[in-house]
Amino acid sequence: MTVSYRQPGVVLTDRHFTVDVGRARRIAEHLLAHKVVLPNGYRLTVEAFQSLGIVLGKSDGSHRLHYLLEDAFVRTPQGPALSDAFQEEVQGLLSFAGHPLYALVHEACYGQDPGPTDWAAERVRAEFPQFDAAKTLTGDGPLLFTGESVHPWMFDNDPALRPLPETAKELAENRGWTLLYDPARLAENEVPVAAAVYHDDMYVDTAHSLETARAIRGLRTWATDEFEHDGVRAGGPPVLDRLLALTRDEV
Repeated sequence: MTVSYRQPGVVLTDRHFTVDVGRARRIAEHLLAHKVVLPNGYRLTVEAFQSLGIVLGKSDGSHRLHYLLEDAFVRTPQGPALSDAFQEEVQGLLSFAGHPLYALVHEACYGQDPGPTDWAAERVRAEFPQFDAAKTLTGDGPLLFTGESVHPWMFDNDPALRPLPETAKELAENRGWTLLYDPARLAENEVPVAAAVYHDDMYVDTAHSLETARAIRGLRTWATDEFEHDGVRAGGPPVLDRLLALTRDEV
């Protein structure tokens, strides 16, 4: 089974937040040089820090990450240390305590053939050396962040997932998956369907979305750059009204 993760690395180079490039590098340098354990027991490695890029797919994500990086350090007699406020927010963003099943089935739920997922995101990440923070820090380039992906090291770092590594391994190696959907049946669909395709969606590739939409008979798409992945949350009523209008041929 091949699970595609085609979203590009997320680089903090927004013209409003260029100062964050240096801040992210400084935090990565600190994590490579120090063992950091958050108050809830989460081991904050540099790979875990990079996974904070998941927030950038939301409409307020770049601002949230900006303010998180802004006051990451405090002065101590032993030198700079990550602040309590930074650590508290990071553990809330990274912990799977409230949704451990998400980590377990995240890749499996995308599989469309019987083969194993085999930690697809981790395998693809390894194909791109620019995600290696240690190598990045030997030069002057920006630190890359990752997006919506699950990796085997999360089951070591996160205390909420530490009871589950064997289960996660079995799921990643499973070869008995059945088909998630029947393309032939979807091609004969008779139910009115509408879908929003967010042009700037960091989590879902636009081309893949449109390809899928074309494979479903009668599906009408609304492609827009007005929202990101969280269109329903950020723009609820207008988004739903537009989609319902599409199903009624009112648009």
